[in-house]
Amino acid sequence: MAKTEYIAKNRQWLEAKSKEPGVKALDKGIYYKVLASGKPDAIKPGRNSVVVVHYTGWTINGKKFDSSRGGTAPAMRLRELIQGWIIALQQMKVGDKWEIYLPAEMGYGKFSQPGIPGGSTLIFEVELLGVG
Repeated sequence: MAKTEYIAKNRQWLEAKSKEPGVKALDKGIYYKVLASGKPDAIKPGRNSVVVVHYTGWTINGKKFDSSRGGTAPAMRLRELIQGWIIALQQMKVGDKWEIYLPAEMGYGKFSQPGIPGGSTLIFEVELLGVG
């Protein structure tokens, strides 16, 4: 598949996903679906927070490229992560579990990563376990 065709297919997938029941929009073309909710008064991370999350990431063809499941949940400084995570996780509260859909521009853009072709829409299941 040609690069331009691949990018177009990823954009079409995201557009279709955005119209599914339960899928909500965030800024910059990011969409999400709530899988589980934390307590209403639970803490939300800020841009400079350290977040503890369990996550799994896929491309739109269902290929898993990364996961923290099966190990210890990593602690990461939010501001050092991809733009889509920075935006989405600041809307989550501890205990929330979301499926997040990121346009390529909010992930790795046109640059390929191991297991992720450039121009890929990214799908993440993210569970926010803690904020520091």
